[in-house]
Amino acid sequence: MSETTPEAGRYAAVPPQVDLPAMEHEIIDLWHRQHTFEKTLEATKDGEPWTFFEGPPTANGQPGTHHVEARVFKDVFPRYRTMRGYHVDRKAGWDCHGLPVELAVEKELGFSGKPDIEQYGVEPFNAKCRESVTRHVDAFRELTERMGYWVNMDDAYWTMKSSYVESVWWGLKQVFDKGLLGEDHRVAPYCPRCGTTLSDHELAQGYQDDRDPSIYVRFPVTSGPLAGRAQLLVWTTTPWTLVSNTAVAVRPDVRYVVAHKDPDPEGADTTASASSADPTSDDLVIAEPLFEQVLGEGWSLTGESFLGSEMELWTYQRPYELLDWPTTEHVTADGRPTPADANFIILADYVTTSDGTGLVHQAPAFGADDLLTCRKYGLPLVNPIEPDGTFCKDLPLVGGMFFKSADKPICEDLDKREIMFRLEMHWHSYPHCWRCDTPLIYYAQPSWYIRTTKLKEQLLAQNESTNWFPDTIKHGRYGDWLENNIDWAVSRSRYWGTPLPLWRNEDDPSDVICVGSLAELSQYVGRDLTSMDPHRPFIDEVTFTRDGHTYRRVPEVADAWLDSGSMPFAQWGYPHVPGSKEKFEQNFPADFICEAIDQTRGWFYTLMAVGTLVFEQSPYRNVLCLGHILAADGRKMSKHLGNILLPIPLMDAHGADALRWFMAADGSPWSARRVGDEALQETVRKVLLTYWNTVSFHALYARANDWTPAPTESAAVATDAESGCGDGPSRGCGGVVPPAHDVDGSVATDAESGCEDGPSRGCGWVVPPALKTRHILDRWLVSATNVLVREVTDALENFDTQRTGQLLAAFIDDLSNWYVRRSRRRFWAGDPSALWTLHETLEVLTRLMAPMVPFITERVWQDLIVTTDPSAPESVHLASWPTADESVVDEQLDEAMAVVRRIVELGRGARAEARVKTRQPLARALISSAALAKLDDDLQAEIRSELNVVALESFSSAGDLVDHSAKANFRSLGKRFAKATPKVAAAIAAADAAQLATDLASGPVSLPVAEVEGGQAIITAEDVIISERPREGWSVLNEQGETVALDLEITPQLARAGLARDVIRFIQDTRKQAGLDVSDRIELAWDVSGELAEAVEEHLGQITDEVLAVSTTRAERGADWAVEPDLDLAVQVVKV
Repeated sequence: MSETTPEAGRYAAVPPQVDLPAMEHEIIDLWHRQHTFEKTLEATKDGEPWTFFEGPPTANGQPGTHHVEARVFKDVFPRYRTMRGYHVDRKAGWDCHGLPVELAVEKELGFSGKPDIEQYGVEPFNAKCRESVTRHVDAFRELTERMGYWVNMDDAYWTMKSSYVESVWWGLKQVFDKGLLGEDHRVAPYCPRCGTTLSDHELAQGYQDDRDPSIYVRFPVTSGPLAGRAQLLVWTTTPWTLVSNTAVAVRPDVRYVVAHKDPDPEGADTTASASSADPTSDDLVIAEPLFEQVLGEGWSLTGESFLGSEMELWTYQRPYELLDWPTTEHVTADGRPTPADANFIILADYVTTSDGTGLVHQAPAFGADDLLTCRKYGLPLVNPIEPDGTFCKDLPLVGGMFFKSADKPICEDLDKREIMFRLEMHWHSYPHCWRCDTPLIYYAQPSWYIRTTKLKEQLLAQNESTNWFPDTIKHGRYGDWLENNIDWAVSRSRYWGTPLPLWRNEDDPSDVICVGSLAELSQYVGRDLTSMDPHRPFIDEVTFTRDGHTYRRVPEVADAWLDSGSMPFAQWGYPHVPGSKEKFEQNFPADFICEAIDQTRGWFYTLMAVGTLVFEQSPYRNVLCLGHILAADGRKMSKHLGNILLPIPLMDAHGADALRWFMAADGSPWSARRVGDEALQETVRKVLLTYWNTVSFHALYARANDWTPAPTESAAVATDAESGCGDGPSRGCGGVVPPAHDVDGSVATDAESGCEDGPSRGCGWVVPPALKTRHILDRWLVSATNVLVREVTDALENFDTQRTGQLLAAFIDDLSNWYVRRSRRRFWAGDPSALWTLHETLEVLTRLMAPMVPFITERVWQDLIVTTDPSAPESVHLASWPTADESVVDEQLDEAMAVVRRIVELGRGARAEARVKTRQPLARALISSAALAKLDDDLQAEIRSELNVVALESFSSAGDLVDHSAKANFRSLGKRFAKATPKVAAAIAAADAAQLATDLASGPVSLPVAEVEGGQAIITAEDVIISERPREGWSVLNEQGETVALDLEITPQLARAGLARDVIRFIQDTRKQAGLDVSDRIELAWDVSGELAEAVEEHLGQITDEVLAVSTTRAERGADWAVEPDLDLAVQVVKV
């Protein structure tokens, strides 16, 4: 690890190896000692507010790796905005109420349902719930701290806190007063295990694939023209509902036909029927569009047909007589008479002919559409299912059975009674309770509803003004949800939740008072209740009298999602808590929220719904919708599968920065991604260690050359005018580049710098060299750094962490594997231009990376910046965000450098193909005249050095280096020329291959072929296979329109130069084996004979420079010398 007390004004020693997890723990301690998070809030207290809302976890379970994902994004953007000068009030929160908490406590207590809770007592049960949601707060605190998520947990909101509950009451009262909250008897999804209705957004989170029966059943017609001679063919996927079949719905504008079973072929076996009166011989009624699909072969149409509207009120025989049916008035809602209490045909526009039979079984107790339609016909609601999901015990056949379990005996009974026409098993998506996994039942019962359908257009308008990331969610998953919005079933027949603040007149159930606070309730009751616990059972005991009538609270609690959706105002205790109005107004709406995709129909929806209901405004502007995090095997993490990765051990193995980078930048955050050790190791290797090694390299050579950017007493600091900035002697125009130069661009003289020995490292070179005097690689890096600042800023402004990661990773790779590698000799020599440029770049890069990887960047900031700049912020997270200086962006140089790198890449490839080692110098490399024209002398020198060639020339200097051949692509030609293909192929073979290749590169070519219409065959590049073979003595590589050719002839002089490179490599290996630091100087003794001796003598200066030798001696080898037997080379290396 780096030094803790480096010399004043010097870089700390940054070791080449780093233990990332250990380093992160040191940084956490540093932040605690320096109160860094608190200082960021204090430093920006006068800044423009930028708000994010914390989607709170429930602390009744241990945190998992999935908790890290959204928290990374909720940390990255506040850190970024803080560095931009915004004030980000990061308030944490805890979700406390709801079914998940109750179920967990039930499990702990060994309960199996609500009766156990009632027997145990609501008060002790809720006390257990209250305790459970605080149980793992410390674990979440540990996770929060370990991953570097800065959020104020000391001032967190708790949804069970009285002030929060009262805020929810206040919000609900606003909804009630607008006439948008009321009780209704509707069919709604219901969990028989939990004994409560679920909202539509909860329903959406619990679908599972089930294998259920799909059956076709015969209902004999008992009135109308087909009475006694035809049967309705009815389809259902819920056989258990047939017990309470009430009607059959048809579509009024669909034509229904009568189908007759064809006679069996003569001689066929006809003994299979179970009875002499074979029911399959009876005619069937089915929708005409479905006749072929359902019946098809073996059935014929009788010619009789009826529109659905003509079949209205025909009666039929129901499949079961297990229930006592109530007597009705035999009249429709519009006053028309009906033929019976139940079991007749009714009309419904929702009937479709896409599947089924076009005749829909109606059981109004278990279907919302069924209930509405049957009500119009005055039909009764018959419900044989108890609240626990079982059939009434006294029923024959299915009594006491769980509703889904009854499918099997019912199907067997229908088949036995020969009422079943067909049974098929099919997989389909069926709703289950999102918390206990019990199959849900659509169940008719009273519930309180928020009429969100009345706000559909407002919600759609709010969505239009919201920025979704990814944008496809806006009009896709979320937009579709709003388009199909139904009223919110907001009440729950449970115990641990925000009690509905509704008091009902015992004498007149329609008289309901909604209370907005305990203070308001106190006024009704006549005593002070403001300090009471507003939860059950205490609030249930509060009654009051008004005008002689007693008012008692309704027993339900609110959907926990109402708590969550109310957090923008309830987190402050708005409007009751003093100061809450100001806090709310400063932080509403949020600039940013972020959670996983399953919250699209959860928190994202309820936030927008409550915000629109109460304030007529969505509470957020930008929303990030993240994909799920999967295990390395691609499956959802689960204890059952044994593939859970715990977050703390994961971070202690690879580092929090690695996990943060993965979550934010490794792949699209909008898609499901696999996290595992291998993925994190890749992040560490490619990004974090490459960055660290660059920092370590820079610190090593700066210290070895006694170079520092720190000012000294005798050194002159650049003035505003000299730096070209109008905001003081800062890190140059926004902190990117400090081009400290005189107005005329000249470099400070010795006298100006206060140095007597020239502009060297001795006085720290506190005035950086003028940009235009720097090495071309330095100028390119300065330009590239400013481009990076511009593009990273743009990416973060658009909430694009993947793009941010790609930009930073590519830059780090370029910095290490291009700039530093190409500049090594300058660093070895202590070149101030190189040292300054890399210092400036690392300072900016560290700030750009800080929001993504706060730990490693803090370590670098402490070791490189704080140690050398007394005026620097004490933390990178207190530093300002860099601003790009467009005046130093050199697009022409950037483009030329890109050409250089492409040429180098091709040149390396050409060497590899020719199997010529890189250390062997070659005479020349050839590139196109166009490429050469873009490169000045400096850039050409970079190519020559990198490719280890003596000369770089254009192809025009060497003639044609490639032999071309051309042959036909018969697959492509055959599609167009058919029988004439062989003739066209012959014309291609006869053409000048080189010229043909050149012509085809520009477009289609015409070849004379008599057999083709018009006598000319038009061919394209796809029609011809061009082969290129380098001529002997050359290696040629062509990719993406760029070509590099290497002259492979090795002259004696080049061979000696190659041998000298081999000598250098061996001496460097010897240094390494001796444990020398890369900056250590040495005394070199060597012994060699023959041709190699000539090579060493000829290139001794180069060898001396490369291996950092202060002296060289040719001597007789000793017994302890290092020997390279293949070269017959012996050397002795002694550290000076």
